Amino acid sequence: MKKIVTLFMLVAVSMVNAQAFKGKGDIKAQVGASFQSGANGIQVSSDFGIGENMSYGFVGSYLLGFGDVPAGNIAFKDRADLKARFSANLGKVLTLEDNMDVYPGLDLGLKNFGAHLGFRYFFSDGFGLYSELGLPIATYEKIEGAKLNNQLVFNFGASFNL
Repeated sequence: MKKIVTLFMLVAVSMVNAQAFKGKGDIKAQVGASFQSGANGIQVSSDFGIGENMSYGFVGSYLLGFGDVPAGNIAFKDRADLKARFSANLGKVLTLEDNMDVYPGLDLGLKNFGAHLGFRYFFSDGFGLYSELGLPIATYEKIEGAKLNNQLVFNFGASFNL
């Protein structure tokens, strides 16, 4: 019985035709955790396909935990960040499987001008996981000597096709 169930699952998984990036008109939504030195939070993002390998999108992040610093001491404007971004979706260019995508890009936010490098893996046509690294290129301001939202950031979470 175990062999039959295993065989059925393998056949079912091989028939899934999930695509990580479909090109023009494709819409992705992502929600996940955000990790940086001295703070952790949440990130919500969207991407809209404008060409075979190009997309633009928006990112919102909010920091929740700050290690040794009491959260009440950090103002809302220092916790939140909004960005617009442009990505090159290279899954097809790198001849990855259809359910995978690598997307480097640039973003312009309230705190900095930066770059990101992300990877998406879709398990089905509507659901997948993503991970992303973000790095500031030019920062606008320092927040009380801290580097909140102005340092290397790692994001990980769920990705959805809309």
